[in-house]
Amino acid sequence: MSILRISLVLCFIIVFQVIFCEASTDKEFEELGRRYVDEFPGLSPVSATLLGDHRYDHELNHVTAESRSRQVNFYRRYLKEIDGIDANDLSRANQIDHALLGHRLRAQLWQQEELQEWAWNPLNYTSLTGNSIYGLVARDFAPIEKRLSCVADRMEEFPMLFMQIRATLEPERVPKVHVETAIKQNPGVLSILNNMVKPHMDKLSRAERKRLKKAMATGRRAVKEHQKWLESELLPNAGGEFRIGAELYDKKLELTLQTSLSRKELRERAEEELRSIRAKMYEIAKDVYKKQNPYTVFPDQPTKSYMQAIIRSVLELAYRQTPLRDEVVATAKESLKTTESFVREKDLVTIPPDPIDIIIMPEFQRGVSIAYCDSPGVLDVGQQTFYAIAPLPEDWTDKQVGSFLREYNLRSIHNLTIHEAMPGHFLQIAHSNRYPGKLRSVLSSDVFIEGWAVYTEHMMCEQGFLDNDPLMHLIVLKWYLRSIANAIIDQAIHVDGMSRDEAMQLMIEETFQEEREAAAKWTRAQLTSVQLSTYFVGFQEHRDMIRKIRRAWGEEFDLKKYHDKVLSFGSPPVKYVQALLLDEDIPH
Repeated sequence: MSILRISLVLCFIIVFQVIFCEASTDKEFEELGRRYVDEFPGLSPVSATLLGDHRYDHELNHVTAESRSRQVNFYRRYLKEIDGIDANDLSRANQIDHALLGHRLRAQLWQQEELQEWAWNPLNYTSLTGNSIYGLVARDFAPIEKRLSCVADRMEEFPMLFMQIRATLEPERVPKVHVETAIKQNPGVLSILNNMVKPHMDKLSRAERKRLKKAMATGRRAVKEHQKWLESELLPNAGGEFRIGAELYDKKLELTLQTSLSRKELRERAEEELRSIRAKMYEIAKDVYKKQNPYTVFPDQPTKSYMQAIIRSVLELAYRQTPLRDEVVATAKESLKTTESFVREKDLVTIPPDPIDIIIMPEFQRGVSIAYCDSPGVLDVGQQTFYAIAPLPEDWTDKQVGSFLREYNLRSIHNLTIHEAMPGHFLQIAHSNRYPGKLRSVLSSDVFIEGWAVYTEHMMCEQGFLDNDPLMHLIVLKWYLRSIANAIIDQAIHVDGMSRDEAMQLMIEETFQEEREAAAKWTRAQLTSVQLSTYFVGFQEHRDMIRKIRRAWGEEFDLKKYHDKVLSFGSPPVKYVQALLLDEDIPH
């Protein structure tokens, strides 16, 4: 046999071995992924319901040391398995899922063993109890009779769950602001029973109706007993510090962002962007002001206070158009029609056929943000999405109501709808849930998700939303200033000890937020950590990615093609999407 023929045979053998090894390793990893998706919902029956896995709808979580130990053992077992698989032997798609699963498992271990919110954050439990019922009745994933039977199952277990919660929380570690918010949220479970369960009880048989009534009575007593404990026991003894400190913050930042970006680098980027965006706002405001006041001569070197005055005076024009106090939700519904019509007219992205409804935010979820997008779980594709908006508190003064409505003027409602619904969260998550690999779908990145939503705000404006209205452009930039301020105050509060007055000054003066918005954000920043940074970082990554893709694709670049392709990969960190789009090596 000739040397050339021997070389060809050897090459064939090597290529065959590489392909066979990759296929074998892919099969091993994909089997691991299937087992993970099958097993991890059992760790939290309530989360499983929200995910769309309805095998555990009749069960309720346990929050004991034993249950936490079970979770830790689960994470360690899967982490050992995944660390035994060489990512280099996997396909590109599986390399990403390998990295995501390993990261998720390490993050969950750290949260259980180091952050330990289970011991000091009562909001985790108001969310748990509220969602245990809300998740069963909000969507029509099964006949109402079956879902109400599961409601009864869970309500019967409420006394056990609340007892475990009280035994788990350590008052000396619980921050007072968390208890105050939990006291407002806890009764929300009762409103779910009144508004979402009782209206359907006549559909049950007499025996089932009797059982549900008894279970609801049991649940009500448990909720009221817990409310009394929150108010008379936990609140007076709450001695925890809401600031999590540098060590925990930095690790949480690393685990959340999944980048090498340090806290210092993030702060520097945000402060530089703050200066840049304020300068852009001044230029837009100058043009609008000049049309209103044509003989104005602007200084060549305006002072900061001069720029501030011009921007504020033009923002006042947007503030003249506000919804009425009780028409915020109705205004958002009209806004959804407007934004969807624009997306379709411009053919910006494929719109999935999923239904969406704008609702008043459930009581047990209020007190953290003004609005959110509640999409169905990845295993309930096509079910209803809820764009929830919190009602204005009844005890607000006219001045406070006015402050809120100025912040959420008609153009801001449009921007909120773009972010939460079209083409923001609702549309993006509907695409993500259709990714064929369910492992990828359950390992989504909040930074990708929030970054996309902020990106769409700017994209819609750039594409001429509201006929290139300069006031809309100004409002979009003002909202971006909010994202920048979020990133700054998030770390400044939790690490540097920023006071309320300092935070309010930054938000109101530097980023033009109204008092009610800034006050709500101060509370949110105390109740959460790192999440407020995801908007700014995510947008930076999406903005950088589209610039690179435009250069790479050149004349072949098409915005809809780009959007559909970006959304086709699920919701992994942006760095993985960029690697797939540019055919780069998958980051490890």
